[in-house]
Amino acid sequence: MSGRAGETPDRAPGLTLVSSRGKSFRFDPGALCLELLTTGGPGAFARWEVLHEPADLILWAGRSRLPDGLDLTVSVEELERARALRDALFPLAADRAHGRPPRAAHLDVVNEAAAGPPLVARLEPDGSRAWAPGATGTHLLATVARDAIDLFTGPYAHRVRECGAHNCSLLFVDTSRPGRRRWCAMEHCGNREKARAHRARQEL
Repeated sequence: MSGRAGETPDRAPGLTLVSSRGKSFRFDPGALCLELLTTGGPGAFARWEVLHEPADLILWAGRSRLPDGLDLTVSVEELERARALRDALFPLAADRAHGRPPRAAHLDVVNEAAAGPPLVARLEPDGSRAWAPGATGTHLLATVARDAIDLFTGPYAHRVRECGAHNCSLLFVDTSRPGRRRWCAMEHCGNREKARAHRARQEL
């Protein structure tokens, strides 16, 4: 399966998600690897699975924070590896958010994916940026896995967090200057939790 991932230039980072109540909201997890976690996950999160066929991974890449214009080919095997990488990244990020040590099995999946060749950017004669031809799912997964390694070993590793809402498990990295981000999105969980706290105070 092949296709072009992304068509709109200069997009703001972040994804448009739809809540269980059908309301759309903008969520910026702050890192490419954490964007992959919005496609489903292990265990109870499998009900949110959206990566059913290779075209779905191409669609995700086009909506991600990767620059536009990626002409990507994804095989069924690469799709399965993408789900495996995501299902390892999910607990790794959650463990990081809650101060738990990483588990070796999850690290092995990320390191194996990162060992492959990543996506390659190129400079065009007109000075524009483009992707080198022949991009595959393997290149995409290596890029995502290397992004995870950079995140978990970088200056914002201690700012990987889980949304503070009582029933939201979205993970993000807080790259704001004050470092006080608590919610996946203020328009979604932030406002909802503030209203919930207000009701609780009134009932006292």
